[in-house]
Amino acid sequence: MTTSTRRVPPAPMPLRRALKPPFDDVVAGLTVSLVLIPQSLAYASLAGLPPSAGLMAAMFPPLVSAVLGSSPYLQTGPTALTALLTLGVLAASFVPGSPGYVQAAALLAVLVGVSRVVIGLLRFGSIAYFMSLPVLRGFTSGAAVLIVASQIPAALGLGSQGLGVWGAAWRALTEPGSWNLVAIALTVATVALVRLTRRLSPLIPGVLLAALLGLAVTLLFGRVAPVIGSLPDSLPRPSLDLPWRSSGSIALGAAVIALVGFAEPAAIARTFARRGQPWNADRELVAQGAANLAAGFMHGMPVGGSFSRSALNRQAGARTRFSGAVAGLAVIAFFPFVSVLEGLPRAVLAGIVISAVGSLLQLGALVQLWRYAKLQATTGLATFVLTLLLSPRIDYAIVFGVGFALFTHLYREAQLGVTVDREGGTVTVKFDGVLWFGSLQSLERVLQRVESDLAGIDTVVLDTGRLGRVDFSALMLLHDTEQRLRDAGVDVEVKGLHGRGEMVMGRIRRG
Repeated sequence: MTTSTRRVPPAPMPLRRALKPPFDDVVAGLTVSLVLIPQSLAYASLAGLPPSAGLMAAMFPPLVSAVLGSSPYLQTGPTALTALLTLGVLAASFVPGSPGYVQAAALLAVLVGVSRVVIGLLRFGSIAYFMSLPVLRGFTSGAAVLIVASQIPAALGLGSQGLGVWGAAWRALTEPGSWNLVAIALTVATVALVRLTRRLSPLIPGVLLAALLGLAVTLLFGRVAPVIGSLPDSLPRPSLDLPWRSSGSIALGAAVIALVGFAEPAAIARTFARRGQPWNADRELVAQGAANLAAGFMHGMPVGGSFSRSALNRQAGARTRFSGAVAGLAVIAFFPFVSVLEGLPRAVLAGIVISAVGSLLQLGALVQLWRYAKLQATTGLATFVLTLLLSPRIDYAIVFGVGFALFTHLYREAQLGVTVDREGGTVTVKFDGVLWFGSLQSLERVLQRVESDLAGIDTVVLDTGRLGRVDFSALMLLHDTEQRLRDAGVDVEVKGLHGRGEMVMGRIRRG
């Protein structure tokens, strides 16, 4: 007698334990918060939102995901990819930075949250594994290029002037007389400082040091480069007063962010799971969805899992999900003092964003893939190009990429390998691949060719042993062919069927 065991996903953290987090988690959470605060401001700027939207997304979403999630290391909050997707979805219908745009961003976060919660509750978490890797690499690589391009005006000390990513970048680059040398120096210093500290030790908060450097420049020399400016002095109240009538125009974008944006936290959680830390995709979807709902109701921006902050969290000694809650609480505790960041140069934020996109650029992997699977590499490269061309509607690029990946998959599946061998009065037809309704045309051609020349043939063997799968349509065609050949006085043997295919074929024969 055999027994089966069912893996039970980790339970949400008990409230009693949540109030007494281990010391290691406190240290890790505080360490993450030192990076999270300046990053939240930077990613809000990338999304075309005021700094307050980033701060709201850095406060409450980490708390919610810590309570509901499954991964002990995953850190939730604003991310570069989600910020760019937010800009892409909203910029086509709203003016970045306007009150309507800010409200629409909150609505977008809510819709992303609802989508993820529903997918999670329906136990469709396996969707995280369905996203084609070439498509993801192509899209994220294109997104990385766009992110860098979007930061060029701020890096040069200029404004975007509502010209879109490419228009603003081109204008900034072609007007050297307007460049701010201090802003350029701060951008270069920020990127260099963040990269250097990462090499020395991930525990050194390079992002924080860069922010302190920028604040020091403003303090010593005044506002010699554009700065963030005024920041909110009070927390907004949770509100459902959102522009719900705009839901239809951003629903597709919300669905794309819900799926594509989940690929990153899923990859993070799976990476740590391979190191002995279990995760549950369905629970993580619900947790990420609830985190986005919290962000939206607090007038924040869509959020996701951050690879850099999650890695920092683990390296800082985190043991449980408490560290995420501590990070969120630390941002809340800092909020009364947030005005000290008003003098932070925007060039520093640009440097923070640019330094965060290194892991997104994966063109080398696509080029390498070309040597092994040209069709899949083409899918990835096409997605990359479309991401650049369709900006700001980069969500359309991912939709195309997924569609093209499905098409290429179906195309490959439709290619049926067939060999026909004749020995004396016996003809053997061997099939390779998948026999389904999409490949029936190839099958019909071969069988018609066999049936058209039966002179001297007394036996036909249809060998399906090398087929990966045989669907009902194919079985019916094999049965009809079997009947016609027998009516013509030819013995027929269908061999190699097994499992469900053999069972269904038996039922078809019995009528």
